[in-house]
Amino acid sequence: MRVPFRLVDVFTERAFAGNQLCVVTEPPAGLDAAAMQTLAKEIGFSETTFVGEASEDRYTMRIFTPAQELPFAGHPTLGTAFTLLDEGRITSPAVQTTAVGEVQVEADLGTGFAWMTQRPPEFGEEFSDRRLLAAAAGLDEADLRSDLPAQVVSTGLGPLLIPVRDEASLRLAEREGRATREAAVASGGECLYYFVVRGAGEVVARMFDPFFGIGEDPATGSAAGPLGAYLASRDLAGMPGRVVIAQGEMVGRPSFLHVDARPDGDSWLIRVGGGVRIVGEGSFEA
Repeated sequence: MRVPFRLVDVFTERAFAGNQLCVVTEPPAGLDAAAMQTLAKEIGFSETTFVGEASEDRYTMRIFTPAQELPFAGHPTLGTAFTLLDEGRITSPAVQTTAVGEVQVEADLGTGFAWMTQRPPEFGEEFSDRRLLAAAAGLDEADLRSDLPAQVVSTGLGPLLIPVRDEASLRLAEREGRATREAAVASGGECLYYFVVRGAGEVVARMFDPFFGIGEDPATGSAAGPLGAYLASRDLAGMPGRVVIAQGEMVGRPSFLHVDARPDGDSWLIRVGGGVRIVGEGSFEA
């Protein structure tokens, strides 16, 4: 069975940076979930997407990491929408449907940029075990901010957002697998998202993965939206408004995630965007 795919870099304005994505725009009939998981593991990117129905202004898709299927993810959303628009299979804006529900996406082939409107943020409990959070990143407790809480916030997936004292400490962090998993289980977070506010409109972040077979993710759109809500709700980094999150430099894939967070009644309107570049194509023999 031949399974064509395209290779896409997301959250970057140049090729061969940002977060890598494999997009299977037309999976052949008979390609089941087990085969999708096998192909995602074979390509080894953070995520691989498999498009279901696609027509005009809407499409469905499934998302797989090397280890498991996800109900939602950020860079797969932008990269898949951009690729389908490039192939003429959808228009923009469009509605994407995954296991988590519908998400509106917009892509512009001329500018090489895409945006998604994420679901309204849900603020979970604050997590107070700073010793464990420091250990998960190979840091000391003093390297974490004591004036801001770690907290799970979700716009589809729920990362544990962890404020770090300064950028030097964040750069020294090293993922410790056992403590990372322990912290995720204890807090209910899908991943650990360590961040530092550089200034108004500027944040740097790192994502340590406990479950998905990724390790450290170069760019995490599903965490960027929640972080935007966290910052806006606390008037940090010049928010509410727009912020750019720098991520991925420490794994050789510099990425820039644009987040817009605005009041929306008693909640927040969260949009996440970034550059998209299609960089290759090929096929699996499944």
